[in-house]
Amino acid sequence: MKFVKKPSALAVAAALGWPGLWHAACAQDAANAPVMGEVVVKATRIDDKEPFAASRLDAVGVAPYRAASSDSARLLDRLPGISLYGAGGVSSLPAIHGLADDRIRIKVDGMDLISSCANHMNPPLSYIDPTNVGSVTLFAGITPVSVGGDSIAGTIQVNSAAPVFARAGEGLLLTGQAGAFYRSNGDGRGANLSATVANEVLSVTYTGSTAQANNYTAGGNFKPAGPSVGTSEWLAGNEVGSSQYKSKNQSLDFALRYAEHLLELKFGYQHIPYQGFPNERMDMTLNDSHQVNFRYLGQYGWGSLEARAYYNDTRHKMNFLDDKLTLASPAGMPMDTEGKTTGVVLKADIRASDRDLFRVGGEYQKYHLDDWWPAIGPYVPPMGMGMGMAMAGMSMNMMNGSTFWNINDGKRDRFDVFGEWEARWSGQWLSQLGLRSSTVWMDTGDVQGYNPVDYGNPANPNSIPGAFNAADRSRTDHNIDLTALLRFTPDAQQTYEAGFARKTRSPNLYERYAWSTNNTMTMTMINWFGDGNGYVGNLDLKPEIANTISATASWHDAAREQWGFNITPYYTYVQDYIDARRCSGGAMMSPCDRNNVTATTGFVNLQFVNQSARLYGADISGYFPLLQGGALGNVKVTGVVSYVRGKNLDTDDNLYHIMPLNAKLALVQRSGSWTNTVEGVFVDAKTRVSEVRNELETSGYGLLNLRSSYEWKQLRVDVGVENLFNRFYDSPLGGAYLGQRPMVYGTAVPGMGRSIYAGMNLRF
Repeated sequence: MKFVKKPSALAVAAALGWPGLWHAACAQDAANAPVMGEVVVKATRIDDKEPFAASRLDAVGVAPYRAASSDSARLLDRLPGISLYGAGGVSSLPAIHGLADDRIRIKVDGMDLISSCANHMNPPLSYIDPTNVGSVTLFAGITPVSVGGDSIAGTIQVNSAAPVFARAGEGLLLTGQAGAFYRSNGDGRGANLSATVANEVLSVTYTGSTAQANNYTAGGNFKPAGPSVGTSEWLAGNEVGSSQYKSKNQSLDFALRYAEHLLELKFGYQHIPYQGFPNERMDMTLNDSHQVNFRYLGQYGWGSLEARAYYNDTRHKMNFLDDKLTLASPAGMPMDTEGKTTGVVLKADIRASDRDLFRVGGEYQKYHLDDWWPAIGPYVPPMGMGMGMAMAGMSMNMMNGSTFWNINDGKRDRFDVFGEWEARWSGQWLSQLGLRSSTVWMDTGDVQGYNPVDYGNPANPNSIPGAFNAADRSRTDHNIDLTALLRFTPDAQQTYEAGFARKTRSPNLYERYAWSTNNTMTMTMINWFGDGNGYVGNLDLKPEIANTISATASWHDAAREQWGFNITPYYTYVQDYIDARRCSGGAMMSPCDRNNVTATTGFVNLQFVNQSARLYGADISGYFPLLQGGALGNVKVTGVVSYVRGKNLDTDDNLYHIMPLNAKLALVQRSGSWTNTVEGVFVDAKTRVSEVRNELETSGYGLLNLRSSYEWKQLRVDVGVENLFNRFYDSPLGGAYLGQRPMVYGTAVPGMGRSIYAGMNLRF
């Protein structure tokens, strides 16, 4: 990376706080320095600058999809190896080769963000709006240790646009963009604005966006029309309850550049007043997040140095939105969470010779979580009940009494160091070896239930919270990651990669410390899987260790612009995979009784456990020209085909939420300022399901999408239709439908029906 060199100390001082001196220096420099005209450089991409095992989307690749969705995770949906767990309208959870959520290291502008919610309603990608995404990089499977730790699936890096500075002699730069969109399905609408004021040294940028939508509709009726039971909300037969949302994001970015050094300071704020979740028993009723992100990047004769410090404070609340809130219980079930993440990163790229490049670095992350559920009224001891009935959870005021502490003073701190050696042995051979050491410290404070009759005295070791409080809850994990990659480039039209990775992930706070097994209600509050089941943690969980081998063969034209074909097979064995088993040993009417163990339908209650798992599959992608020039312009065909198979080797059960065989094929026509796309999405039936979770099967389907964009000077217009024929289908990773009452087992969350959208963006 090279920055424009401006050898004026006076200008730097002026940019930091003395505007009068800055203008004087700027005028003097402008008068004395010649101005270079615009130079356009075209060259073939250098292979050894491409990261190993990576797929990329730049601003041009992201632009066609911004108007179609307010969920940044959906920008990745067309990359090989990616599938999406259904969730809220701005909070989908990406999966890489069948491994999702915390098993992926997700960096947003370099920050490792953590979902602070028992239902993972605020995943990292929900903190950046699609209109603010400048680039996306996906490392699927074999991930270099320099870009990912504490994860076993891969790494996703999402960055906002790089800071913009004025060119030499240009003076003050004023630039920005404004946009808006509308989507017919769910009456989705939103707007975005960014504005930059910059000179050659200092750049200040404001970005803001807002998006909201009502409940979306499926391609046909999947339930009877009528009011949600116990509420006054009328829902049509094709209306997907609890799928509405509203989101606002703002940021203020400062960047300072001098010679070959760059300083950035970003302040971010997110406000989500509500977001429904059709596959969860709860909805989001507030998510406020404050972020501070500082970065230094410098170029030196020996290489580059990058330092980052960041802080994120998230205040999150859950309850029932109108589709789930009953008239008989207007207070619902309030749940509060606060998560604080502090991180420091220091890393360097050291060019030791023309052959050898070393990457070294360290990270420290401190995470603190409190998760508490306020009582909805004072506790009143039951009258006329035997103690046995009360202790079985039959109290009529189970949520009355004291605050329920789900996670109290939870801590998950991590310290990593890594080293990576990349060597170019010749013009054809490139290798990479990496080693990463990670230490994870976890602990939590004492907990308590709503009231002593239902949950037991938290000081009594014979009660459920008392046994948890009496246990040694402190845990320290020492994890080692190792990667080895080799690339062979025999000529400009073929590239081959192969590698091995040993990756480790420690459990999250909920997997280890969620404690309540007293009743199904409290257990079902722990669920980021969208299956309607209840979960409880396990203090004895070990870190997951994944061993992956993968290879990629790539054939393409020399410039990688006309045609390309890639195939990537992979195999992963996971030792101590964190899966789930039915909880057992409870008395009659307990959440863990015999019926819970033997049920083949309905919702069940489970405990996280270590088992072993195997995943394998392949990704195929390519693009080829059909027409070049002529009346139709340039026409090419693109495609992505993915298959993954996951199995629990201890139980012989299928792993949960594995995407069936799927393909996306498209015809893309470009002529002048127009780009038109016809896309087909094809998904096989999902018949291999997780029996322990009573996962629902889904049928296969095909969808047709149309997109068109027009660019004229500073204006871009996007229009399109998704699911053109309004096809009804169940989303294979959408989970169980819990969007309205009664929340009964047996219905999958359907995908969205026809949606016509339009978006406009104006640069100025």
